[in-house]
Amino acid sequence: MNNDNKINNKIGFLSLGCPKALVDSENILTQLKSEGYIIVDKYTDADIVVINTCGFIESAIEESLGAIHEALTENGRVIVTGCLGVKTELIKSKYPNVLGITGPHATYEVMSLIHKHLPKPHDPYTDLVPPQGIKLTPKHYAYLKISEGCNNSCTFCIIPDMRGKLVSYPIHEVLEQAVKLRDAGYKELLIVSQDTAAYGADVKYRTGFFNGKPVKTKIYDLCEELGALGIWVRLHYVYPYPHIDDLIPLMRDGKILPYLDIPFQHASPNVLKAMKRPANVTNIIQRIQSWREICPDLHIRSTFIVGFPGETEEDFELLLDFLRSVKLDNVGCFKYSQVDGAKANNIANKVPEDIKEIRYNKFMQCQQEINRERLKNKIGTICEVIVDDITRKYLIGRTKFDAPDIDGLTYIKNNGKYENIMVGSIVKVEITDNGDYDLYGKIIND
Repeated sequence: MNNDNKINNKIGFLSLGCPKALVDSENILTQLKSEGYIIVDKYTDADIVVINTCGFIESAIEESLGAIHEALTENGRVIVTGCLGVKTELIKSKYPNVLGITGPHATYEVMSLIHKHLPKPHDPYTDLVPPQGIKLTPKHYAYLKISEGCNNSCTFCIIPDMRGKLVSYPIHEVLEQAVKLRDAGYKELLIVSQDTAAYGADVKYRTGFFNGKPVKTKIYDLCEELGALGIWVRLHYVYPYPHIDDLIPLMRDGKILPYLDIPFQHASPNVLKAMKRPANVTNIIQRIQSWREICPDLHIRSTFIVGFPGETEEDFELLLDFLRSVKLDNVGCFKYSQVDGAKANNIANKVPEDIKEIRYNKFMQCQQEINRERLKNKIGTICEVIVDDITRKYLIGRTKFDAPDIDGLTYIKNNGKYENIMVGSIVKVEITDNGDYDLYGKIIND
């Protein structure tokens, strides 16, 4: 009989990858806490380590494999979950002594593995878990995931193979979680999924019920309900389906933030066709113009890929022309990286790495010039800013046109007069200056 009174219930947890993976991590951590497990910061203090991996591009795969190696070295008892988990043979070939491997959005499977190797403690204290669950974000904003998987077949992407086809969460569950977050004091919800605009398509937009009234499982109806919560609601990963046009009046009317995150990926019809993305660029330009006419405050974020197989100099120039024409507000760029299992691997005329680098730098220079002009035009305007951090020198926040971690910041000189302002406060700021990507301003009184 073992007379050791030590309770083996400590879990080390590492979350890698995108906001969708972060929500998966939050779900697992919520379940762990509800069952009485303790989350620790050091591998050496843990009885088991769980790593939620990313496996989308080569650099992410390397980071995930490195994290597994480190955890095994420092602890030895490791469970692997997340997108890299679908590459079971790769993980097993490198690290055959991991305790178990699952794919993404696999809370049940992860908990089953933990129960097998570290049985749950007796008498779990469920009251230790807040109603909104465990969150890894600051206490004033949170990601709200509305679906899993994707039905698109972009040739550069293997997400459908990793995370499966589209599965929309029931509308009442999404809205109930949103209310819990609002009631817990969160000021901003960032709506995420693999394909946010497709929400409900898999269930034919069936009608659910929330607060005793019928609500369709559809992105427009979801946004209407979220818009009634009185907090910031921001949309990410929005595929440009025609029905996205219907959301713009909600943004104009202040129901949801005037912010659209649409990964256009490119602007050359030839490259877009090779990517299996919408290739009618003229239509996209016209729609953007129409959106801005309806909602002049609309800010559009997008991401693009340069150096996609078969991309010519003419294709790349079309992309730069598109940037100069539509003047998007927040833009990211990636050099094409071959992904194991992606159909794009079979496309001929690979672009050399040095050409990718040249095009990437030209792209970023072009967008930086657009950014400077765009931000300069904000000088003298008044913006609402949510405070993310407070230092001795600055209050650091974001306007409603900037998402955390990926967009610009607003710096407000901390002159010691703002004792009543806390992280999460939303303040009115007059913009006084700009940098290449960030804004500077001062708080104004009503």
